[in-house]
Amino acid sequence: MELQALLAQPIALPSLPRAVALLMSELAQAEPSLRRLNQFFGTDPALAARLLQEANASAFGAQQQISGIPEALALLGVAQLRTLVRAAPLGASSRSVPGVNLQLFWRYSLNTAKLARSFAGLVQQSQIVAYTAGLLHGVGELALHLADPERMQSINSLMPPLDPRRAKLEQRLLGYCYAQVSAELARRWQLPLVVVDALRHHHAPFDNNDYEPLAGVLHLAAWRARAREAGLSERELAVSFPGKVGLTLGLDIDMVLQQDPIDWKARPDAGD
Repeated sequence: MELQALLAQPIALPSLPRAVALLMSELAQAEPSLRRLNQFFGTDPALAARLLQEANASAFGAQQQISGIPEALALLGVAQLRTLVRAAPLGASSRSVPGVNLQLFWRYSLNTAKLARSFAGLVQQSQIVAYTAGLLHGVGELALHLADPERMQSINSLMPPLDPRRAKLEQRLLGYCYAQVSAELARRWQLPLVVVDALRHHHAPFDNNDYEPLAGVLHLAAWRARAREAGLSERELAVSFPGKVGLTLGLDIDMVLQQDPIDWKARPDAGD
Protein backbone atom coordinates (compact mmCIF):
# COMPACT_ATOMS: atom_id res chain seq x y z
CA MET A 1 0.00 0.00 0.00
CA GLU A 2 1.35 3.44 -0.93
CA LEU A 3 1.87 5.88 1.92
CA GLN A 4 -0.71 8.37 0.66
CA ALA A 5 -3.28 5.60 0.23
CA LEU A 6 -2.65 4.48 3.80
CA LEU A 7 -3.05 8.01 5.11
CA ALA A 8 -6.27 8.46 3.14
CA GLN A 9 -7.93 5.76 5.22
CA PRO A 10 -9.77 6.68 8.44
CA ILE A 11 -7.49 5.58 11.28
CA ALA A 12 -8.93 5.48 14.81
CA LEU A 13 -6.03 5.19 17.24
CA PRO A 14 -7.14 3.38 20.42
CA SER A 15 -6.74 4.97 23.83
CA LEU A 16 -5.69 3.53 27.16
CA PRO A 17 -8.97 2.75 29.02
CA ARG A 18 -7.50 3.81 32.37
CA ALA A 19 -6.49 7.21 31.01
CA VAL A 20 -9.97 7.77 29.57
CA ALA A 21 -11.62 6.80 32.87
CA LEU A 22 -9.36 9.08 34.89
CA LEU A 23 -9.94 11.98 32.52
CA MET A 24 -13.71 11.55 32.56
CA SER A 25 -13.66 11.50 36.37
CA GLU A 26 -11.51 14.63 36.55
CA LEU A 27 -13.56 16.48 33.92
CA ALA A 28 -16.71 15.75 35.90
CA GLN A 29 -15.39 17.93 38.73
CA ALA A 30 -16.65 21.48 39.14
CA GLU A 31 -13.10 22.77 38.70
CA PRO A 32 -10.89 20.16 37.01
CA SER A 33 -7.22 20.25 37.98
CA LEU A 34 -4.99 21.31 35.10
CA ARG A 35 -2.11 19.43 36.68
CA ARG A 36 -4.04 16.16 36.74
CA LEU A 37 -5.43 16.71 33.24
CA ASN A 38 -1.91 17.30 31.97
CA GLN A 39 -0.75 14.12 33.72
CA PHE A 40 -3.57 11.95 32.35
CA PHE A 41 -3.40 13.24 28.75
CA GLY A 42 0.35 12.78 28.93
CA THR A 43 0.08 9.01 29.44
CA ASP A 44 -1.69 8.20 26.19
CA PRO A 45 -0.43 8.85 22.63
CA ALA A 46 -3.88 8.77 21.02
CA LEU A 47 -5.49 11.16 23.52
CA ALA A 48 -2.50 13.51 23.33
CA ALA A 49 -2.70 13.48 19.54
CA ARG A 50 -6.42 14.32 19.55
CA LEU A 51 -5.87 17.06 22.11
CA LEU A 52 -3.10 18.68 20.07
CA GLN A 53 -5.07 18.33 16.86
CA GLU A 54 -8.08 20.05 18.43
CA ALA A 55 -5.93 22.78 19.97
CA ASN A 56 -4.15 23.55 16.71
CA ALA A 57 -7.47 23.65 14.86
CA SER A 58 -8.81 26.08 17.48
CA ALA A 59 -5.66 28.18 17.23
CA PHE A 60 -5.88 28.42 13.43
CA GLY A 61 -4.41 31.73 12.30
CA ALA A 62 -2.45 32.20 15.52
CA GLN A 63 1.21 33.19 15.28
CA GLN A 64 2.43 30.01 16.95
CA GLN A 65 1.25 26.41 16.71
CA ILE A 66 0.57 24.36 19.83
CA SER A 67 3.33 21.86 20.54
CA GLY A 68 2.58 20.59 24.04
CA ILE A 69 -0.20 19.33 26.26
CA PRO A 70 -0.03 22.22 28.79
CA GLU A 71 -0.50 24.79 26.01
CA ALA A 72 -3.39 22.83 24.53
CA LEU A 73 -5.17 22.57 27.88
CA ALA A 74 -4.83 26.32 28.39
CA LEU A 75 -6.52 26.92 25.04
CA LEU A 76 -9.44 24.48 25.14
CA GLY A 77 -12.49 24.65 27.37
CA VAL A 78 -13.78 21.91 29.65
CA ALA A 79 -16.73 21.18 27.36
CA GLN A 80 -14.38 20.62 24.41
CA LEU A 81 -12.22 18.32 26.50
CA ARG A 82 -15.21 16.26 27.64
CA THR A 83 -16.37 15.81 24.05
CA LEU A 84 -12.89 14.83 22.94
CA VAL A 85 -12.41 12.23 25.68
CA ARG A 86 -15.91 10.75 25.30
CA ALA A 87 -15.26 10.15 21.60
CA ALA A 88 -11.99 8.30 22.19
CA PRO A 89 -12.08 4.67 20.98
CA LEU A 90 -10.78 2.32 23.67
CA GLY A 91 -8.04 -0.24 23.26
CA ALA A 92 -10.06 -2.63 25.37
CA SER A 93 -8.85 -5.93 23.96
CA SER A 94 -5.72 -7.55 22.59
CA ARG A 95 -7.30 -7.43 19.12
CA SER A 96 -7.84 -3.67 19.07
CA VAL A 97 -4.72 -3.33 16.91
CA PRO A 98 -3.91 -6.69 15.28
CA GLY A 99 -0.29 -7.67 15.83
CA VAL A 100 0.44 -5.03 18.48
CA ASN A 101 0.66 -5.58 22.23
CA LEU A 102 -1.01 -2.35 23.31
CA GLN A 103 0.09 -2.52 26.94
CA LEU A 104 3.67 -2.82 25.76
CA PHE A 105 3.19 -0.04 23.20
CA TRP A 106 1.69 2.35 25.77
CA ARG A 107 4.44 1.65 28.29
CA TYR A 108 7.18 2.02 25.69
CA SER A 109 5.72 5.29 24.35
CA LEU A 110 5.40 6.80 27.82
CA ASN A 111 8.94 5.78 28.76
CA THR A 112 10.30 7.25 25.52
CA ALA A 113 8.50 10.52 26.23
CA LYS A 114 9.95 10.74 29.75
CA LEU A 115 13.43 9.94 28.49
CA ALA A 116 13.20 12.45 25.63
CA ARG A 117 12.13 15.17 28.06
CA SER A 118 15.07 14.39 30.33
CA PHE A 119 17.64 14.28 27.52
CA ALA A 120 16.28 17.48 25.97
CA GLY A 121 16.97 19.28 29.23
CA LEU A 122 20.61 18.23 29.04
CA VAL A 123 21.11 19.72 25.57
CA GLN A 124 18.97 22.85 26.02
CA GLN A 125 16.15 21.78 23.75
CA SER A 126 12.45 22.23 24.52
CA GLN A 127 11.40 19.59 27.01
CA ILE A 128 7.71 20.08 26.17
CA VAL A 129 8.33 19.47 22.47
CA ALA A 130 10.57 16.50 23.26
CA TYR A 131 7.89 14.92 25.44
CA THR A 132 5.28 15.36 22.71
CA ALA A 133 7.57 13.82 20.10
CA GLY A 134 8.44 10.93 22.39
CA LEU A 135 4.83 10.17 23.17
CA LEU A 136 3.71 10.31 19.52
CA HIS A 137 6.70 8.85 17.68
CA GLY A 138 5.24 5.33 17.50
CA VAL A 139 1.69 6.14 16.40
CA GLY A 140 2.71 5.39 12.83
CA GLU A 141 3.24 1.76 13.82
CA LEU A 142 -0.35 1.57 15.10
CA ALA A 143 -1.60 3.20 11.91
CA LEU A 144 0.29 0.69 9.77
CA HIS A 145 -1.18 -2.26 11.66
CA LEU A 146 -4.71 -0.83 11.52
CA ALA A 147 -4.55 -0.01 7.81
CA ASP A 148 -2.82 -3.16 6.54
CA PRO A 149 -2.97 -5.84 9.25
CA GLU A 150 -2.12 -8.83 7.05
CA ARG A 151 1.00 -7.22 5.60
CA MET A 152 2.15 -6.05 9.01
CA GLN A 153 1.60 -9.48 10.53
CA SER A 154 3.96 -10.91 7.93
CA ILE A 155 6.56 -8.26 8.82
CA ASN A 156 6.07 -9.03 12.53
CA SER A 157 6.91 -12.66 11.81
CA LEU A 158 10.30 -11.47 10.56
CA MET A 159 10.98 -8.91 13.29
CA PRO A 160 8.97 -7.57 16.28
CA PRO A 161 7.79 -3.94 16.22
CA LEU A 162 10.23 -2.73 18.89
CA ASP A 163 13.34 -4.19 17.31
CA PRO A 164 15.79 -1.30 16.66
CA ARG A 165 16.19 -2.51 13.06
CA ARG A 166 12.44 -2.35 12.42
CA ALA A 167 12.45 0.99 10.56
CA LYS A 168 14.99 -0.29 8.03
CA LEU A 169 12.99 -3.45 7.44
CA GLU A 170 9.76 -1.52 6.88
CA GLN A 171 11.57 0.88 4.55
CA ARG A 172 12.85 -2.03 2.48
CA LEU A 173 9.55 -3.89 2.31
CA LEU A 174 7.06 -1.01 2.20
CA GLY A 175 9.04 1.88 0.78
CA TYR A 176 8.47 3.87 3.99
CA CYS A 177 8.53 3.21 7.73
CA TYR A 178 6.50 3.94 10.83
CA ALA A 179 8.47 7.16 11.48
CA GLN A 180 7.32 8.68 8.19
CA VAL A 181 3.73 7.68 8.95
CA SER A 182 3.95 9.28 12.41
CA ALA A 183 5.33 12.47 10.86
CA GLU A 184 2.64 12.65 8.19
CA LEU A 185 -0.08 12.15 10.79
CA ALA A 186 1.43 14.94 12.91
CA ARG A 187 1.56 17.20 9.87
CA ARG A 188 -2.11 16.55 9.18
CA TRP A 189 -2.88 17.30 12.83
CA GLN A 190 -1.20 20.70 12.24
CA LEU A 191 1.52 20.11 14.81
CA PRO A 192 4.57 22.41 14.61
CA LEU A 193 7.26 21.59 12.06
CA VAL A 194 9.83 20.96 14.80
CA VAL A 195 7.69 18.05 16.06
CA VAL A 196 7.04 16.73 12.55
CA ASP A 197 10.74 16.82 11.67
CA ALA A 198 11.74 15.06 14.90
CA LEU A 199 9.23 12.30 14.20
CA ARG A 200 10.26 11.92 10.56
CA HIS A 201 14.00 11.69 11.15
CA HIS A 202 14.43 10.20 14.63
CA HIS A 203 15.11 6.67 13.38
CA ALA A 204 18.04 7.93 11.27
CA PRO A 205 18.90 11.49 12.37
CA PHE A 206 21.82 11.94 9.98
CA ASP A 207 19.81 11.08 6.89
CA ASN A 208 18.32 14.56 7.11
CA ASN A 209 20.27 17.25 5.23
CA ASP A 210 19.67 19.69 8.09
CA TYR A 211 20.37 17.78 11.31
CA GLU A 212 17.55 18.33 13.81
CA PRO A 213 18.77 18.05 17.44
CA LEU A 214 15.38 16.87 18.67
CA ALA A 215 15.52 13.97 16.22
CA GLY A 216 18.77 12.97 17.90
CA VAL A 217 17.23 13.35 21.36
CA LEU A 218 14.30 11.18 20.32
CA HIS A 219 16.65 8.62 18.77
CA LEU A 220 18.50 8.23 22.08
CA ALA A 221 15.27 8.04 24.06
CA ALA A 222 13.81 5.38 21.79
CA TRP A 223 17.08 3.41 21.96
CA ARG A 224 17.00 3.42 25.76
CA ALA A 225 13.32 2.46 26.00
CA ARG A 226 13.69 -0.33 23.42
CA ALA A 227 16.82 -1.60 25.17
CA ARG A 228 14.91 -1.88 28.42
CA GLU A 229 12.06 -3.80 26.80
CA ALA A 230 14.65 -6.13 25.25
CA GLY A 231 16.35 -6.63 28.63
CA LEU A 232 19.81 -5.70 27.35
CA SER A 233 22.75 -6.26 29.66
CA GLU A 234 25.31 -3.54 30.48
CA ARG A 235 27.62 -4.93 27.81
CA GLU A 236 24.82 -5.02 25.23
CA LEU A 237 23.88 -1.45 26.13
CA ALA A 238 27.47 -0.34 25.56
CA VAL A 239 27.72 -2.15 22.23
CA SER A 240 24.37 -0.88 20.91
CA PHE A 241 24.67 2.73 22.14
CA PRO A 242 24.25 5.12 19.17
CA GLY A 243 27.56 6.86 19.79
CA LYS A 244 27.48 9.10 16.70
CA VAL A 245 24.17 10.60 17.79
CA GLY A 246 25.37 10.94 21.37
CA LEU A 247 28.62 12.60 20.29
CA THR A 248 26.76 15.15 18.17
CA LEU A 249 24.55 16.03 21.14
CA GLY A 250 27.48 16.02 23.57
CA LEU A 251 26.12 13.01 25.49
CA ASP A 252 28.06 9.83 26.19
CA ILE A 253 26.51 6.60 27.42
CA ASP A 254 27.27 7.34 31.08
CA MET A 255 25.52 10.71 30.89
CA VAL A 256 22.52 9.13 29.19
CA LEU A 257 22.16 6.31 31.71
CA GLN A 258 22.79 8.58 34.72
CA GLN A 259 20.04 10.97 33.62
CA ASP A 260 17.55 8.16 33.18
CA PRO A 261 14.37 9.45 34.91
CA ILE A 262 12.61 6.08 35.16
CA ASP A 263 12.65 3.57 38.00
CA TRP A 264 12.93 0.50 35.79
CA LYS A 265 12.67 -1.86 38.77
CA ALA A 266 9.05 -0.88 39.35
CA ARG A 267 7.83 -1.94 35.87
CA PRO A 268 4.54 -0.03 36.22
CA ASP A 269 1.54 -0.41 33.94
CA ALA A 270 1.40 1.95 30.97
CA GLY A 271 -0.88 4.40 32.71
CA ASP A 272 1.25 4.84 35.85
